[in-house]
Amino acid sequence: MGCGHKDDKASLASSQIASFSHQPHQPHSTPASKEVWKKGGRMFSILLAVHLALLACTLVSSGAFEKIAVHDYDVFFLLTVMMLIVIIWIIFYLVGTSRCPDAILCKDSHAGPVWLRGGLILFAIFSLVMDVFKIGYYSSFYSCLSAIKIIYPIVQAIFVVVQTYFLWISAKDCVHVHLNVTRCGLMLTLTTNLAVWMSAVTDESVHKAHSKLKKNVTEEIFRWLLKAGMRSSSAEECNCNSQICQIFKNGYFWLYPFNIEYSLFASAMVYVMWKNVGRFIDHHSHHIHRLKFRLFRRTFFVGIVLGLIILVSGLGVLILYEVQVNSNTESSKKSQALSMYYIFNIVCLGLMSLVCIGGSVIYRFDKRDMDRHKNPTRTLDVALLMGAALGQYAISYYSIVAIVASTPRDAISALNLTYALLMIAQHTFQNIFIIEGLHRQPPKEDHKHDSHQKDLYGLTFVNINAVSLRVPDSGSTLAPGTASGTEAIHPSELVRSLTTPKKMNWRRKFLREISMFLLLSNIILWIMPAFGARPQFDNDTELNFYGDSMWPAIVDICLPFGIFYRMHAVASLLEVYIMS
Repeated sequence: MGCGHKDDKASLASSQIASFSHQPHQPHSTPASKEVWKKGGRMFSILLAVHLALLACTLVSSGAFEKIAVHDYDVFFLLTVMMLIVIIWIIFYLVGTSRCPDAILCKDSHAGPVWLRGGLILFAIFSLVMDVFKIGYYSSFYSCLSAIKIIYPIVQAIFVVVQTYFLWISAKDCVHVHLNVTRCGLMLTLTTNLAVWMSAVTDESVHKAHSKLKKNVTEEIFRWLLKAGMRSSSAEECNCNSQICQIFKNGYFWLYPFNIEYSLFASAMVYVMWKNVGRFIDHHSHHIHRLKFRLFRRTFFVGIVLGLIILVSGLGVLILYEVQVNSNTESSKKSQALSMYYIFNIVCLGLMSLVCIGGSVIYRFDKRDMDRHKNPTRTLDVALLMGAALGQYAISYYSIVAIVASTPRDAISALNLTYALLMIAQHTFQNIFIIEGLHRQPPKEDHKHDSHQKDLYGLTFVNINAVSLRVPDSGSTLAPGTASGTEAIHPSELVRSLTTPKKMNWRRKFLREISMFLLLSNIILWIMPAFGARPQFDNDTELNFYGDSMWPAIVDICLPFGIFYRMHAVASLLEVYIMS
């Protein structure tokens, strides 16, 4: 919604600005110059976020190692305090700041689109279920754990509910009161989400490492390794032996990917709100496009059908991969699972690359104007796409170097090399396609053209040359009986009016098919690594080349960015689909 839908408040603000413009002591009289000098407040809030992020990163990374005297409950204590402060600030914003007179003069129509807020709610629901499982898991042996481990998921559940409600109703706000407090509060919220994200990624990586370790050592040694960090000296007392405890444990680890995506989605929306603090929106340049999401209209279903085939096939590959690789089977089964995984991804990435190239070619013939207006949401989308792709680029280049430099080469190495090269190509071509789509103007409804079409569609089966009997050849003069408001129509213009929309329609249909196919393909490419299919840990080439410590560290750092890239690409492709 824009400022035009807040007539009373907008008129009041405009009258105040007009009255201020007559005062000699107000040098900033125009709306553009009324834009508050924001660098000072922004710099302070950025410094606050940087220091908190470094502190959280230090504690989270230190808590992942057992030899360092920083335990996981120290990390939970810091995150709990940060979430409580953010909850207090959000309540202050909703009750105080947003209800001040002239607090929100206008709203950014591009910020917080409905599909992004819908995805946020979906991930929030799974995050709440994860918190319930985590509370049940820690409550199973609370006697030997710190109380903060039970308090933390409770506070996190409250934090998720409050923040989701806050972002749903306030994502489009352009606040003009309490500027510095609002900036600092938003930066604290963003830092808290990033800290929760780092903690979840680290916890998941440690869990994966423990799962791999448990396969290679005896149960007694594994219990001894996990003994560190427990308050009780008895490892048997702190073990999760009951069946319900195992269900809670496995359940909340399987739901970690949703909580990770929730934190990143919330961080992106909070950043856009931070950019909009103190912002004035120009109504003449800030167009509001009301686009309707029509999934089964103006489409050939080719993109949807192919995408669903890729999605279902990927789920089958994921199930077989998990069964054959993660179970204690012989090496031949593991090699078959890796070959199946690589072949599926090579086919999928190859198709996606070709489709992205075709979409970029279609954009070359698209007559829509480029949208060059200021749009913090689009700027953030492009930055996240380019930045998150660096994680998968890094993994691919490390794999390429390891495969080329290693002397024994087999079929798995060849498939791995092809997979790494196609991963780089697909990310590059897809980024080009998405960025071009985000910078295109949505299709506009030309009322004059529509009225022309209504009059001309009745002439479809009439000899078009007969129209020239009523229209002079030159088209410069009007007949005496012609009304002054009408225009002379040349037969060539009539033919162009009848044929041009059909060509534009075909181009937009192809773009929608491409967007839907890429959207469904990115979903399965997000699901596979997010839920355990990670050949980087199961392929011995990179592990033998870089060592047992370096290669897992590279994957643990870079892979979360690659997973986030897929989900962010899904949201961006949905926007491209709707705008086509």
